Amino acid sequence: MATVTSETPTETAARTLVQYEVRDGVAIFTLDDPPANTYTHEMMRHLDEAILRARFDPSVDVIVITGQGEKFFCAGANINMLQKADPTWKYYFCLHANETLLRLEHTPKLVIAALNGHTVGGGLEIAMAADLRIARRGAGKVGLPEVALGVLPGTGGTQRLTKLVGTSRAIELMVEGRNFDFDEAQQLGIVNRVVDADSRDAFLEQVLEYARQFTRPGKATFAVGNIKRSCQSGAELPLEQGLALERELQALLFNSADAKEGLTAYVEKRPAQFTGK
Repeated sequence: MATVTSETPTETAARTLVQYEVRDGVAIFTLDDPPANTYTHEMMRHLDEAILRARFDPSVDVIVITGQGEKFFCAGANINMLQKADPTWKYYFCLHANETLLRLEHTPKLVIAALNGHTVGGGLEIAMAADLRIARRGAGKVGLPEVALGVLPGTGGTQRLTKLVGTSRAIELMVEGRNFDFDEAQQLGIVNRVVDADSRDAFLEQVLEYARQFTRPGKATFAVGNIKRSCQSGAELPLEQGLALERELQALLFNSADAKEGLTAYVEKRPAQFTGK
């Protein structure tokens, strides 16, 4: 299995906290810091590097993020790390985490979070930066319980949860600080799908099977990437500007080889063979 490397302090230089693997056009990022896959600045740096690696990899059409082990996707930021750090360091830690998740959110490749276990605090914040979230039924809880620590969800939680569920419900969930199961998360609109699986490996295979439908040659990945760009960037714009962005991206697609192939295949009544160009 190929791994991501990045510059890290000496004490963590030998550790790879985000495993990187590519299968059939899908890059798999595995958060790997047992027992709970809590993230540190080092893990965020490894995640950042993995995002860049997948961006530049022409063989990658889809990114799947999951956690190592049966119990945790990610239990959020490492509390011992935060307790020992000074306020200035913590500010820059949050800033880098924000930048990393924005990079993930704006990468023009579909990102799926495979929630194999507990997904709380910063773990949920990572998952919400993905485009889609698929969870293993009964495998864990989700929530943003930071209020119990006297802080707020500071890695995008207040912003992304509000966009997913609305202002009033987001405030309710964060001030209560409760954790809830994946089925409730789906009802709230936080999770897209909840599936049954006997093990983490079986669950991941289901997610990968789902992800492969968004890879070439069966799917126009250039169109998928631009749909994502239009939605993610357009959501921040007034309607008129969002429509202008949509038109410009559509113009790019009209001139693409994939659009020509898609229209021709439709007329010829055959499956399209897309190249992502």
